[in-house]
Amino acid sequence: MGKDYYKILGIQKGAADEDIKKAYRKQALKWHPDKNKSANAEDKFKEIAEAYEVLSDPKKREIYDQFGEEGLKGGAGGCDGQGGNYTYTFHGDPHATFAAFFGGSNPFEMFFGRKAANGRDEEDMEVDSDPFGSFSSFNLNGFPRDRHMGLGQVRRKQDPAIHHELRVSLEEIFNGCTKRMKISRKRLNPDGRTMRTEDKILTIEIKRGWKEGTKITFPREGDESPNTIPADIVFVIKDKPHTHYRREGSNIVFPVRVTLRQALCGCSVTVPTLEGKSFNMKFIDVVKPGMRKVISSQGLPFPKNPDQRGDLIVEFDVTFPDSLPTNAKDVLKRHLPVS
Repeated sequence: MGKDYYKILGIQKGAADEDIKKAYRKQALKWHPDKNKSANAEDKFKEIAEAYEVLSDPKKREIYDQFGEEGLKGGAGGCDGQGGNYTYTFHGDPHATFAAFFGGSNPFEMFFGRKAANGRDEEDMEVDSDPFGSFSSFNLNGFPRDRHMGLGQVRRKQDPAIHHELRVSLEEIFNGCTKRMKISRKRLNPDGRTMRTEDKILTIEIKRGWKEGTKITFPREGDESPNTIPADIVFVIKDKPHTHYRREGSNIVFPVRVTLRQALCGCSVTVPTLEGKSFNMKFIDVVKPGMRKVISSQGLPFPKNPDQRGDLIVEFDVTFPDSLPTNAKDVLKRHLPVS
């Protein structure tokens, strides 16, 4: 009689893939030699890894269900699709299987910090579409790795966080938007030693009114290694330069340039808003350089209370002429006050 992989994992034949994963997680943690000091823990741990590798692979599982362990390992009837027989041999390293499944080799360290700041697991983040959404790509720089020292011999340290600037427009901050960022990272293969490169899309929900410098962290989305914890990926909000405005917190400033004549004699100014509206403002009094006029509640939403908004500030810059004719100077001398 060959090994009963279903019995080893404590599940019934025909169990779903998710049940197989849950069973392996439970049994591997129970019998891990660093936790379980029983004399047979190492053998049990190896059996559990082998059972999982067979039952989690559709081809291996199909052959095992028909021919048992002997048929799977002896090549009895397991056609590989090319005229030969499929033969399976367990690689013999249950710690590699454990590391590939859990994302690391230290069973006591890896269960901390796996949740993102919003409470969702990193792997559960969805890719949403949005009229303001953008799609960018980053390559993650690797870091020097220590040689593999084996389970329990070294405490893994986390690689330094990897920071990327995320440029957003004032309109995106005003409305809120979704950004999708494509990263390329290194992942461990099932053997726990060799690496592969894979892409992943990280979804960032830009909230209305977020300030420049706001950080969005994706825990442990950096490169994997047998001896280190993957780095956090951190996106830092940066404002894109705007054609008309500049930002001051939740206020936006609209610079207006007027001539000296307009500043002294009066002028009219049309001020656009982020919503596409406009305000027509008439000034009769003298406009001084740097003078500001406030249009209340026409700025950006407050980050902690998006229903309220900052102000739209009109800031004047007076352009002085390079020279004046003599008669103009005489007129100004007669009519302008001395002080």
